[in-house]
Amino acid sequence: MYNILTLNKISATGIRNFSSDYKCTDSIKDPDAILVRSASMHDMEFSDKTLAIARAGAGVNNIPLDRCAAEGIVVFNTPGANANAVKELVLCGLLLSSRKVIPSIEWVKATLRGDENFSKSVEKGKSAFAGPEIKGKKLGVIGLGAIGVLVANAAHSLGMEVYGYDPFLSVDAAWNLSRSVKHVTRLDDIFTDCDYITLHVPLTDDTRGLINTVNIAKMKDSVRILNFARGDLVDTDDIISALADGKVASYVTDFGCEALLDANGAIVIPHLGASTPESEDNCAVMAVEEISDFLENGNITHSVNFPNVSVPRSTGTRVTIIHKNVPNVISKITTAVAAGDINIDNMVNKSKGEYAYTMLDTDADVTEDAISTITSLDEVIRVRVIK
Repeated sequence: MYNILTLNKISATGIRNFSSDYKCTDSIKDPDAILVRSASMHDMEFSDKTLAIARAGAGVNNIPLDRCAAEGIVVFNTPGANANAVKELVLCGLLLSSRKVIPSIEWVKATLRGDENFSKSVEKGKSAFAGPEIKGKKLGVIGLGAIGVLVANAAHSLGMEVYGYDPFLSVDAAWNLSRSVKHVTRLDDIFTDCDYITLHVPLTDDTRGLINTVNIAKMKDSVRILNFARGDLVDTDDIISALADGKVASYVTDFGCEALLDANGAIVIPHLGASTPESEDNCAVMAVEEISDFLENGNITHSVNFPNVSVPRSTGTRVTIIHKNVPNVISKITTAVAAGDINIDNMVNKSKGEYAYTMLDTDADVTEDAISTITSLDEVIRVRVIK
């Protein structure tokens, strides 16, 4: 029986994908794995029994990735599962940034309630809320992952001239990207040429504050910027200044802060990107599949702190080893395995940064002494036998 702890409400559609060999509740102690959405785990102490954490979503800022890696806990996310939901909201934001729909609605509610000449007043006042069409305008998409590709393709279908930037464009993304999207190799090409810019990159040391005074100065006057990725990609003080002087006509974000609420032209959405029942179901289903395959077969798919390794089982017993990525460790492991009279039928090793993952299949009886011998290696963090 595998015990799964949930830290947030997880879609029942996903939970139902666990077999009868799983117990899944929000009150389990010493879980084998944890399912989480947005709950912060940075101050959480993990049980020695905890093998994995699956984030039902893409962002993992709420999870202490380095500490999990050091403790041999594999962290998964669910890239692409909420991509369509976010894409749809980005398209909504694109239109809201142009057409001043929200200010117009606020004006109607604030000034026309009880107006006996409602229709005439509407016609008289609506000119203050005119805005440009998006058709024929240039959209720059920074980041061509699962969401960025969908946004780029959809914007092209709406008649926009789309430019995409991603120095790490994957093969899968390239296959899915419309040939009509112009792939540029310099961020400055996005900044200088585009009427609209939308961000779809992860938050890293390199991308933090990507939208700042220096880069805004390169942009067209009255540029419209959308941020449905991470709040800190945009420097808040710099975007407020740019909105105030008219350099930026509109800033639409799903990651707002109080300082933006009074900024003219800022549209703050309360993190609704993945808030659809379809998205929550998709993320939960993918997270459950990742955890199940890892616990039952040792396979790693969509991990953010360990390498992805997925191999069909060739024998009845599989040994998985999480260890440091240092020279000679594989020879030490194979020596320890041989000392335990374990014949290796199939073996795979992959690394990611400071850590590596080795899986070996065998028909031999893996004894406790053999496991202890492997575990005793200084470089080894966790050993698991799956039958």
